[in-house]
Amino acid sequence: MKVRVSYGTAIAMGLVRARMLARPTTAYLMTYHDGRCRNNCAFCPQARGSGADLKRLSRITWPAFGVEEVIKSLPGGGFARICLQTVDYPELVSDVIELLDLFQPLGLPVSVSITPVNRGVLEEFKSKGVDYIGVGLDVASERLYPEIKDSLYSWDEMWRFTKDVIDVFGDGKALVHLIIGLGETDREAVETIWRSYSMGAWVSLFAFTPIRGTRLENAKPPSLARYRRIQVAHYLIKERLATPGDFEFDGDGSLIGFGIEGEELAELIPPEVFTTHGCPGCNRPYYNERPKKEPYNFPERPVGDYVGRVLDSIL
Repeated sequence: MKVRVSYGTAIAMGLVRARMLARPTTAYLMTYHDGRCRNNCAFCPQARGSGADLKRLSRITWPAFGVEEVIKSLPGGGFARICLQTVDYPELVSDVIELLDLFQPLGLPVSVSITPVNRGVLEEFKSKGVDYIGVGLDVASERLYPEIKDSLYSWDEMWRFTKDVIDVFGDGKALVHLIIGLGETDREAVETIWRSYSMGAWVSLFAFTPIRGTRLENAKPPSLARYRRIQVAHYLIKERLATPGDFEFDGDGSLIGFGIEGEELAELIPPEVFTTHGCPGCNRPYYNERPKKEPYNFPERPVGDYVGRVLDSIL
């Protein structure tokens, strides 16, 4: 059995010799499948219609290693948790269960990002050390979902799965993944974030990354300013400081105000708003951007008066 390991994780584990700018605090692993995913997400290198390298997910390379070598090397990485990404294929659930059995002796909490499975499978995952489930909704717009996801699972099915995860694992344990920059309006993004928190899920934000060989290889990533506005809106919603009705949008659905004056907003927003938000122990370094660029999601708390500079640029 093989398992894919994100490049940064492989360096931290000693499986690859290279330098890294930020050490991953979570071990990012992915199920190995000798073929493409059953779904056809327009942004994903693993999609069934993609011509991209199967070793990629987003802009990260994920080399494959024997599972025994990975299990042996994991303790040396000093990780806070294991995050298992999955590709959808017929034997997926049995492979995930086999991996969870191998992970258990390590004593690390495990997150699994997976397409919808039934409650019985979720209960089995929970019994084997899984405490968070990533829900790949990805597209924040019901209008665009069928076109971009081209998935076996509809918009409504993804929300039903999210509810199942909450019922089995509890509030805050379903992490709804949203990719900003897929054509959604800011209003749609804000409303989807609000829906997630209203039902007891949390949200993990990603920035769209164009990858050669995918259907969206020629599309543009979101501007940093737009992404920062969504991060601020996300924080205000998460902390119950605002609802979608409090925000101001223009005629195109673009976010132009937070309903809070600049000085008051600056006092409310901590620098952590602009870091990676996922399961505990997740910092996901440089997942959406090249290391020489300012990251959409900082792997650690930005220093200095970063909040002030961001708010000056987006208000």
